[in-house]
Amino acid sequence: MVHVYNCHPFSSQQIVQVEQEPGLICCGGGALFVVATGGCKVEAYNLEKEGCPLICRFATMGTVKSIQHSRMGDYLVTIEGKNCATYLRAYTNWRYQAEGKARVGVRLLGHLLRGASVRGGAQMEIIEIPLSERPVAVACCPVTGDLLVGCENTLVLFTLRRQNQQSQNQSQQMVQSTWTNSQQSSSQSQGQIMDSNPNFLDFERSVILHLSQMKPKQVALCGEYVAVQGELEVLVVKLETSSDPKTLEESDTKKTDHLEDHVDFQILPIHQELLGDRAKDCDIAVSIEKTGLEDSKGQYTLSYVLFRRFTPDFFQGCSVEETQLHSLQLYPLFTGNQSMSLQEPSCVFCFFSLPSAGYLYSLKGGVELLSAYQYPEKVLKAVLTDYLLHVITKSALQCFTVRCAAVAARIEDPYIDSTMKACPPCSMEVCALRIQLFIGLRSVCVYGHHVVLLSAADAETTEEPERTTQRRGLSRKWTISSPKETSTAGHGWNLYVVDTVSPLTLYQEMVEYSQRYAETNPQAQSLRHLLSEAHLLLRTSLLQTSEQQRIIEEDSSPSLQADTEGPSVKQAAVRTDSTELEEAFKQNCAQLGDCFSRGSQRECHLALPYYRMSGLSVTELMARNRPLAGRPQSYGPGFLFYLKHYLFEETEQVLSQEAADEVIDIFSQSEPSQLVSVCASPSLINTSPAKTLQILQHLENTAGVSVPLTTTMATMMLRLEDLPEYTRLMERHAEMVLVYGFIEEPRLLLHGGDGGQHAHVRPTALTRQLAKSQPGLLVAAVVALHENNKVQLQHADHIFKELDCENCLQVDFWEAMLMASSQETIIQELLFRVASVYIDRLTNTPSETHTNGPHAPSKRRPLKSADDLINSCSHYGALYPWLIVLNPAHTTSSQHQEALYKLQSLLCGPSLSVGSVMPLMERLSDETLWGFSLHLLCATRRGQYDSSIEKLLDRCPQAIIAYANHHLQDSHMVLWWQKLLPELCNRTRVAADNSILLAALKETSLNRNAVCSTE
Repeated sequence: MVHVYNCHPFSSQQIVQVEQEPGLICCGGGALFVVATGGCKVEAYNLEKEGCPLICRFATMGTVKSIQHSRMGDYLVTIEGKNCATYLRAYTNWRYQAEGKARVGVRLLGHLLRGASVRGGAQMEIIEIPLSERPVAVACCPVTGDLLVGCENTLVLFTLRRQNQQSQNQSQQMVQSTWTNSQQSSSQSQGQIMDSNPNFLDFERSVILHLSQMKPKQVALCGEYVAVQGELEVLVVKLETSSDPKTLEESDTKKTDHLEDHVDFQILPIHQELLGDRAKDCDIAVSIEKTGLEDSKGQYTLSYVLFRRFTPDFFQGCSVEETQLHSLQLYPLFTGNQSMSLQEPSCVFCFFSLPSAGYLYSLKGGVELLSAYQYPEKVLKAVLTDYLLHVITKSALQCFTVRCAAVAARIEDPYIDSTMKACPPCSMEVCALRIQLFIGLRSVCVYGHHVVLLSAADAETTEEPERTTQRRGLSRKWTISSPKETSTAGHGWNLYVVDTVSPLTLYQEMVEYSQRYAETNPQAQSLRHLLSEAHLLLRTSLLQTSEQQRIIEEDSSPSLQADTEGPSVKQAAVRTDSTELEEAFKQNCAQLGDCFSRGSQRECHLALPYYRMSGLSVTELMARNRPLAGRPQSYGPGFLFYLKHYLFEETEQVLSQEAADEVIDIFSQSEPSQLVSVCASPSLINTSPAKTLQILQHLENTAGVSVPLTTTMATMMLRLEDLPEYTRLMERHAEMVLVYGFIEEPRLLLHGGDGGQHAHVRPTALTRQLAKSQPGLLVAAVVALHENNKVQLQHADHIFKELDCENCLQVDFWEAMLMASSQETIIQELLFRVASVYIDRLTNTPSETHTNGPHAPSKRRPLKSADDLINSCSHYGALYPWLIVLNPAHTTSSQHQEALYKLQSLLCGPSLSVGSVMPLMERLSDETLWGFSLHLLCATRRGQYDSSIEKLLDRCPQAIIAYANHHLQDSHMVLWWQKLLPELCNRTRVAADNSILLAALKETSLNRNAVCSTE
């Protein structure tokens, strides 16, 4: 389906003053080239100046049958006939004829002119390109300037070479050029003719492709892509150079032989469309003929890309000639993030057309059919551009929209179809713009915003219809330059240059046109489609603007441009255009967001990315979506989808009280079930608590009691400073039930944290109140949030720091995490943290008075005592019996003693790595018994039993038997008589009256006897 909109893509037209009837036309490099019917002369006219003045004219060596211009190299290539023979020639440096220089050099391919002809100055050159077969069609690559020639059974590719006059005796080099914008002024090209060291162009035959079962009618070339068109089929292949060649000749020969066996049975061609790798299954074999240059350039490999064959439709009353394909074109498009040094375009499109329909394919990143154009009448020729597809019939010029920008946007940003960005789909139906009537159109070509038309009326056509057509064109405020008398009355042909409007102007007209649909039916599909067309138009303009900026920046380089005033003016103009386009783009995104906000549930999610791209605030968007008077008081699903995403995602934008209250009213009317999540949004901290509480109480009466709803109401009471009612609401549910409620809605406790490790996280007012009144509930809730992946560990730590609870609740949180977590990395990190805190507390609180260290304990008792942790956490072990002897009773403060027991319990447990805390243990002195016990624990954990026995006998011999009974077991049993017994004997001889040593010796002897009797 093709949508039709009466927009006006054309702004003005003028008639080119030519003396003879044009037979062929083409344009490029800011010039229009006209070949007179049956003549041997080419005239070049300046398209960039008013009236299209003549640039130059020069004679050809034969009758021109086909002419093409190459943007790269600025040369012309022609197929000429003379004396029943056909020739292929290239005309380089043709702009020198504008200075009236008659000097012309003629040479063969590969033979550069030398001697006096070169020393005398630069001149136009005619390069004779010999071929073994008659040339049928030619094409120039818009990216590299290479030349593709289609013959009767072969395709010949010539590589463009450029050699400077000062280095003619050196080896030729490949042309290094970048894509030139289609609207670049031809004055730069004309300025090249004054160069004292001009470049001389030449061609080198690089590869020959042999075709079977196909007669080329048209060819196209773009980078590595080669397209050939027959009467009813189109084949696109990709030609690449590779160091690992694929031998195609054998398989192609077999394929050809197989096809020849069946060719006699085919009466009519079968309709086929083969895309990508499937295209190799077509019945057209392509083989590569080596040219002898493979050693220096690498082997060529060929892959099939696209094959399309049509069946002639004889039921429409058309002849075979009227159903043939035409207008084959390969079109490149560069994206804004490409470097100037890159020659390969991001996108390559293939277009071809039947008289009744046109087809546009995207070739890179997967071959797909983008658009199928159904023409209202027979089309003679079509030309694809960035913005539009221009087609001509015998009596009209018509424009269709294209989908190139949609493909380029997705290649430039693969994640464009997300909640942050959006773009109309590539498969969106095309639309036709205004039809402009002419008489007897024969040919069309396009350069930039200039559309060149050649018309030739039939002999029996009267003058009245022509005048009527001209008046019809003038009624739309077209401007026509004043032609000479001989150009209107003395012949039945005309050469028009029709200028298209700027993309911004066409966009503004589309917006005005869309208002008709917006006023009658805001949800009309045509409104959405027209705004999407305008969106793609602006995207294309932004791509071209970024390309223009890069070209100007390169041209303004000091090495290339001495006068910096010109480029600076151009840069300012381009920046101004870019600013206007970006503003229009944001406006269009807002309009598309409005369409999808009121649309169906199937597409309402698109309101979110378009509204985000518009740059409008949520307050402005609420104003755009307020229900109008006389219409149902409801908001569209797309707007609600956007608003929920805005509120549920963390944002730093805080709404005013008026806007926040309006949001509460919107959801109370549209989606009351989302009110709890909406009220928890950090953007709504300024909402009226009294009004919100009334709405929440009404929701509770209708929907019933729920934990998140109760907690939200308690938060509003807290904002109203009604602590008794707050306490009553919080006591409705048990603490564990409240924890489940916080898991369901974490933003009741904290805001932020979705932006990664360094995101700003802040506690809510409810969190601060819980830290004062219910610290155990707060710790349990934060642990539950962490275990349910609602908050990260560093974010939870930041919350407790914000609450000034670094040494109390934060440590309680770490201890609770050790009881709940099963992640080994987190466990080891937390064990080290709590051990360092315990050591700091022991260092800073030797008595009842304590200093204010970084981890100085507060006066509040910890949530879990050492006994609680030993009983509930596997990482805390029961204290060894010998520690009871070493631990002092009531000689230190309770906080000091609690820290000592917890640290000893960690060292008695199975999880703490002693090596990780040894550097911290050095801060503790072993002069006290409790300090000595900690160092002895570390030595024992590291297996240093011999030294531990000696130290323990020196400091506290009464604990040696308890130590030995606990540690000297199993494989360490031998230490009883190898270490402990000799030590006790030696020490008893020295101090025979030491009852402690004697008792220990007796116990050791009894233990040894018991072991011996067992054995």
